[in-house]
Amino acid sequence: MATHQYILMTLTTAMLLSGVSVGAADDAPPEDSATVEARYITLTSPIDDQMLNWVRETALELQSEAVRNDRKAVLVLEVTPGNSQFHHVYGLADFLTSAAISQVKTIAWVPETVIGHNVLAALACREVVMHPDAQLGDIGRGGPVTEDQRAIVLNLVAKRQNTKVNRALVAGMIDPQSAVIQLTIEPEDGQSEQRLVTEDEATRLRDSGVVIKDSRTIKEAGQVGLFSGAQARNGDFLVMQTVENRHDFAAAYGLPLESLREQPKPGTFDRVSLIEVKGVIDPLLESFLERQIDRAVASGSEVIIFEIDSPGGLLWQSRDLAYAIADLEERDIRTIAYVPDQALSGAAIIALGCDEIYLTPNGKFGDAGPIEMREGGQFERAPEKVLSFLREILRELGERKGRPPALLMAMADKDLQVYEAVNNQTGDVSYMSGDEIHNAGGEWEQGRLVPESAEGLLFTVNGRRAHEFQISERPVADFEELKERLGIPEDVQPQKIGRTWLDDTVFILNTNFVTGLLFFVGIICIYLELHFMSGFLGIVSALCFGVFFWSKFLGGTAGWLEVLLFILGLGCLAMEVFVIPGFGVFGVSGALLLFASLVMASQTFGNGILQQNDDITNATKTMATLSTSIIAVIVMAMAISKFLPRIPFLNQMVLTPPGMESVQSPDEPQLRPDLADSGAVAHLLGSQGETMTMLRPAGKARVDGRLLDVVSDGPFIPQGKTVEIVQVSGNRIVVREA
Repeated sequence: MATHQYILMTLTTAMLLSGVSVGAADDAPPEDSATVEARYITLTSPIDDQMLNWVRETALELQSEAVRNDRKAVLVLEVTPGNSQFHHVYGLADFLTSAAISQVKTIAWVPETVIGHNVLAALACREVVMHPDAQLGDIGRGGPVTEDQRAIVLNLVAKRQNTKVNRALVAGMIDPQSAVIQLTIEPEDGQSEQRLVTEDEATRLRDSGVVIKDSRTIKEAGQVGLFSGAQARNGDFLVMQTVENRHDFAAAYGLPLESLREQPKPGTFDRVSLIEVKGVIDPLLESFLERQIDRAVASGSEVIIFEIDSPGGLLWQSRDLAYAIADLEERDIRTIAYVPDQALSGAAIIALGCDEIYLTPNGKFGDAGPIEMREGGQFERAPEKVLSFLREILRELGERKGRPPALLMAMADKDLQVYEAVNNQTGDVSYMSGDEIHNAGGEWEQGRLVPESAEGLLFTVNGRRAHEFQISERPVADFEELKERLGIPEDVQPQKIGRTWLDDTVFILNTNFVTGLLFFVGIICIYLELHFMSGFLGIVSALCFGVFFWSKFLGGTAGWLEVLLFILGLGCLAMEVFVIPGFGVFGVSGALLLFASLVMASQTFGNGILQQNDDITNATKTMATLSTSIIAVIVMAMAISKFLPRIPFLNQMVLTPPGMESVQSPDEPQLRPDLADSGAVAHLLGSQGETMTMLRPAGKARVDGRLLDVVSDGPFIPQGKTVEIVQVSGNRIVVREA
């Protein structure tokens, strides 16, 4: 009997040392953020010596501050999927379990499934927090690990850093053939415990006489040891918490959200870019800012600060910029919005695309209600279909960056009221609309109304209130304090991505005056080219329209469709002038296509239900500019027709075929042949004459002693050839080589 009791005590003691006791470690209570120093590092793969040194330096710094200031310290390591060498991961895990950082609580955050050697980094932390759908385990990637690695991993687990992890659980992660069983036992009368054991350990417990109330296999032999966050949470093993995102993580541990921003890598702040967002948000500014973002990314910047000071602008362009900035997170680029004065309307939407927002204490943020300009210049609230579209944008940006969506939607909807809400289970505080609270099924309790969202008000706050509502970080006094808060050394100045000569050129070319000037010069050069036939004026005209479309491309209002329509219009006009006589379908179609391409290239269309009146207003301005240029061309053409033949030297440049002088008096203009009575040329149908110039396909021909403007009905006809008039339409004479 004594021997039996001794064996029983020994086995029980061993199991207590190795087993996971459910409920032995309660869920981590929220930390007091005022007395906690926290750092956040993402363990990108492959984990190497550089990553190990980075974690070591950060953890030792936290340890030093914790001891010196008698404060709690938390190091959050985001464990990501990937392949890493075992010795590198073990070196990291060995450091995380060492006494050198005994005052630092290490927490592994696993937002997505991680298998392989990287799992060891999570197991080495004191606590593991997972996304409910993420999975952790399968260290051998489908097979068992080597005996040496197995011994190392099990020895690491024996240090008992994480009370939710034991040898049986890790054995299941290491070897697919090892089963993991969860037992509910009664070590003493009236007590109940849950333990994770292997099959052999379960057998020994049964043989020892320990009362087993329940047995459940959580991993069968032959299956890989891969456990989801929800499964581990329900079974009360492996994880301390399950959360959806960093915002929930911060709330669960009572940490300020800014403490969970990515800890900059060594050398990162040598590549900080600053982009200014000032003025009204329009297509030109959107295109300019997109080029600046591309330059910052190309320069290798890992942190981009957007200094925003704007009253807002167009919704479509603001949305596109916000999404473009938000997508930089996928490139591991940290984005910061700094608002020294105001970010209203579209500017606030742009700021919401950033990872972090910093306002000065009195900086203004919000008021994104959509409006339309009606006839007579009156501003009115946009229709519901526009408001619904904007609410969806704000909701998506809020969820994407961990900000209360209801408050952001209240920036646009003055009828949306938002309340303080308290989670009945966790005590977390959030801000939700009445419908959101009702649809939560009793999970949240409605509190007081947020005053800034009262009926009839568009949610607008200063820097202090924005921080209270979890929209922005703690306010900063100026840019220098922002640098200090971000951890940018004093001697490092962010590289300002300013205007280049290209940007200045694009801004100048997109002014109404320069646009009208390009129209005027381009059209007048075409007119002169028809008379001088030098080729140079045609090149100048093509250059003017080329510069016009180029500037609109970079200005963000033109695309290849406009260029295609312009070329098609020119083709139709060429068909009308050189191939098909008269003024018909091709001529009208060509003129309309040219006009439409120029108008479309000068502004953005396709906003659908958004900004319809703005489209009409901008189109009217563009047509007015183009019409003014055309009128100026007409006046200039009349002046040229009258005075150019009388100007010395220039009159020698006018294309005049041989023999023309004999049919004109010196005082008559030489720009046109003797066709004053062009209606009387119909009787010449069938007459023959001689070409005085080459017909390409238009030119001059002498018929019945008269010099006429003629057009070949097919191929070019050289000078001096006999031709026959085959068609007369108005003052258009078509000839064919006889």
